[in-house]
Amino acid sequence: MTTFFRDTATVFSREFRPVLRDSVGLLFEMGQPLLFLFLFGSLLDGAVGSSWQWFVPGILVMMCLTGPMSSGYTLLVELIGGSLERLMVTPLNRTAMLVGRTMKTMIVLLAQAVLIIVLAVPLGFELYPAGVLAGLAQLVVFGVGLGSLSFVLAIKSAPGGTLFYVVSQSVMFPLLLLSGVLLPMETAPAWLRTAGYANPVTYIVEAQRALFSGNLTSPSILYGTVAACAIAAIGLYLGNRAMRRGV
Repeated sequence: MTTFFRDTATVFSREFRPVLRDSVGLLFEMGQPLLFLFLFGSLLDGAVGSSWQWFVPGILVMMCLTGPMSSGYTLLVELIGGSLERLMVTPLNRTAMLVGRTMKTMIVLLAQAVLIIVLAVPLGFELYPAGVLAGLAQLVVFGVGLGSLSFVLAIKSAPGGTLFYVVSQSVMFPLLLLSGVLLPMETAPAWLRTAGYANPVTYIVEAQRALFSGNLTSPSILYGTVAACAIAAIGLYLGNRAMRRGV
């Protein structure tokens, strides 16, 4: 177990060091979420009740979809360049390699989420500390699963990489749009609402909105937590198996 934690810390340090050297790059990655927050969120003011309590959780889920899912791109670059092959011949624990990479993604996601929340407070977002902490914890679980799945996709896409781009784009946007992140699904046609109910991200979005509104007894929180845990379990299982089998 000591070896596992040591290997995890080694991989995390390796992955996180470039982030510290290029902290400005993180701000550029925030461009789209900030644009949605300040422009799109203002357009919804009054249209969906307490618009900021409704919209900010949606932005965070959108970041959780795009961030961890795109983290597989870094792995794909290493696969194509051959640097991952050199790492795979080391005695590093394969599960630790997955966990260390995922931890790096989650730290970045949490930092960006906190920034979004802080900037939303002056706009009218009301802060419920317990709900915010629980919501961020749920997003971390969800992001771990997505990040692990993106690693699996990157491994399966090597060496060309075409499969990664096709699948990530064709899956991410339908999940995003059908979850009601940007617009309420209540006014959508019946067939579109049905498709939304089949989308696990929908339940996470609803849970996030309940948590960030301070409604800690809402049944949607349970459904969202189950969905997040299921995605994390599937992602970690498949990712761990892919890492153990090697590239």
